[in-house]
Amino acid sequence: MLVATNNFLVPNATLIVEIIDFGVILFVLSKWVFPFITRAMEKRQEQIRSSLEAAEQARAEAAQVAAQHETVLDQARADARAIVARANRAGEQIKAEAQARGQQEYERIVASADTEIAMARQRATDELTRQFADLVMSAAERVVGEELDRRRHEALIDDVIRSVGTRT
Repeated sequence: MLVATNNFLVPNATLIVEIIDFGVILFVLSKWVFPFITRAMEKRQEQIRSSLEAAEQARAEAAQVAAQHETVLDQARADARAIVARANRAGEQIKAEAQARGQQEYERIVASADTEIAMARQRATDELTRQFADLVMSAAERVVGEELDRRRHEALIDDVIRSVGTRT
């Protein structure tokens, strides 16, 4: 028979029962609990793996979309530069056409003014000629109408010249 001692290294019946309980618990855990936990962990691991794959796929799609957006932006910038260049060329063309029309209008106005000046000059010349003729006729009528000597003749001419000066 075993004597009860306080030595903890000596096995007693409690230790054997505890070892058997531990084995039963270990068996129950390994038979029903661990498979459930293992399946749950594998399921969770698969979810994490699929989430990572989805995230990687989403990142790749986002990179592709970003590249497409960059391409579209580059094309839009090129189109905008082309539109601005066309607008500048159109503006220059309109400016050149407006300058040409302005030059033509200027030349037409100058030609019209030259014509009017020539006509005014001709009218002034005609008027002076007519006035001179009237003056000569008036002087001749006075000279013929009166008997003249040199002093009287000069006095009549001076009177006609003074009368012309007061008319203008």
